Amino acid sequence: MRRRRDVGEATDIVAHDAARRALQRRVLVVVAVTQVLGGAGLAAGITVGALLAEEMLGSRGMAGLPVGLFTLGSALTAFLVGRLTQRAGRRAGLGAGFAAGALGAAGVVLAAVTGDVALLLVSLFVYGAGAATQLQARYAGTDLALPAERGRAVSVALVATTFGAVAGPNLVEPLGTWATSLDIPALAGPFLLAGTAYAAAGTALFLLLRPDPFLVARHLAAASTPVDAAPVPGDRPPGVWAGAAVMVLTQVAMVAIMTMTPVHMQAHGHGLGAVGLVISIHVGAMFLPSLVTGALVDRVGRVPMAAASGATLLLAGLTGALAPGDSLVLLVVSLTLLGLGWNFGLIAGTALIVDATPAETRARTQGSVDVLIALSGAGGGAVSGVVVAGTSFATLALAGGLLAVLLVPTMAVYRRRVAA
Repeated sequence: MRRRRDVGEATDIVAHDAARRALQRRVLVVVAVTQVLGGAGLAAGITVGALLAEEMLGSRGMAGLPVGLFTLGSALTAFLVGRLTQRAGRRAGLGAGFAAGALGAAGVVLAAVTGDVALLLVSLFVYGAGAATQLQARYAGTDLALPAERGRAVSVALVATTFGAVAGPNLVEPLGTWATSLDIPALAGPFLLAGTAYAAAGTALFLLLRPDPFLVARHLAAASTPVDAAPVPGDRPPGVWAGAAVMVLTQVAMVAIMTMTPVHMQAHGHGLGAVGLVISIHVGAMFLPSLVTGALVDRVGRVPMAAASGATLLLAGLTGALAPGDSLVLLVVSLTLLGLGWNFGLIAGTALIVDATPAETRARTQGSVDVLIALSGAGGGAVSGVVVAGTSFATLALAGGLLAVLLVPTMAVYRRRVAA
């Protein structure tokens, strides 16, 4: 019944571009609200996940396991959310994903209280659903955007994440204190926030995202309206693979370095407050520049911004590799560049994907690409602890930067294929 009502409202929108724009503004407001909530859940868990695993498993070499597990969970969720969205719309897909993330966060807290390592591992896997859904929500902002507006539409969703994502890491210490007062291990405290935030995000999205933008956009495409008209100049099918390559390479580099930064800092005498500060600045750099980045992606182009992502991530890796372990300032610089380079790559890559896909297959393709992103992040997170344990954090940072700079030749190849 709800889907038929969405399509009925879409019929009225078809003939009125002003109505489409009004609905697009509403969609962006709802997406922004859910991104604030989801961002808090995502960042809080990221900040202490590696530390909790190290504490419960008793091995620094296993500290990258949490990111690997919840990123694998993210991969499965991205696939399922994409399929569910293609059939039933954004509300159903994203609402279910956030609900699963909340359940996983609750399981992590229970595992920490009981000391159950098996439950911890399973719960971290389920917790990854929240991260996948948080990332997939950016596509909802592009459903009704014109081709020349897609970079900015993605940026609105991402910049909203900043408020929750920056607050999350800075609440680590007070949440730990509160958790301890409840006889819950301090490192499980941020997962209490994560579960609540994910549940609130899913509820708000399911109740407020009406009519469903994906269902409306699909109806508009079927009616051959200007909303889903010809793609931006130079668009070709290779855009899917180019966009995927951009997001995969940036994800591997970012996740690998970010995952081991808290462990590296703690080993050099930095407290949880300093760890939270560095991670919050990093997460802010991931999302806060989005409005500017989105405008640049639309005006300067997808390809130049993707290449800029590779160069920025190389600088991040070099800075992290050369920074003394006790230098908080240089670690902040490295993690800021790391977040900024990821931001460039995510927005440019997302725009490439949306440009290259028709509404009839768009959600499935988006979900499939996000599976690749999640799996690459899982690999980067899982391997990062082993690399640091076997060599050093400097080696990891340098390797991440060199991997990301491959974006430059990748974009050169894509541009030649488009021009052919």
